[in-house]
Amino acid sequence: QVQLVESGGGLVQPGGSLRLSCVASGFRFGNYAMKWVRMAPGKGLEWVACISASGGTPAYSDAVKGRFTISRDIAKNTLYLQLDSLKTEDTATYSCVKEYVDFCHLNTEGARGRGTQVTVSS
Repeated sequence: QVQLVESGGGLVQPGGSLRLSCVASGFRFGNYAMKWVRMAPGKGLEWVACISASGGTPAYSDAVKGRFTISRDIAKNTLYLQLDSLKTEDTATYSCVKEYVDFCHLNTEGARGRGTQVTVSS
């Protein structure tokens, strides 16, 4: 069965950086697009970034474009999200999601991990 385990969250000051990881198991990681979503307090689930199975031309939401970078290591079955220039409004639980196919749908659908908490505060 699909298992997705996120790590790397924490408390960081505005302008700081974090690197999130998601270790995948239970499926052929290299065959599927993967994405990150987030849930902020009092808000709905929000799509953040997506990378195709081939790794070409990742997509980002307007809220994070230019600040976040998604990547993947097929050999390690691991998805990453580099968060730079963090803002207080980035505070949320971040989860990785397995797509159903090898290309990206820019939504929150798919098998989702439990998430890791990111808190941006001074």
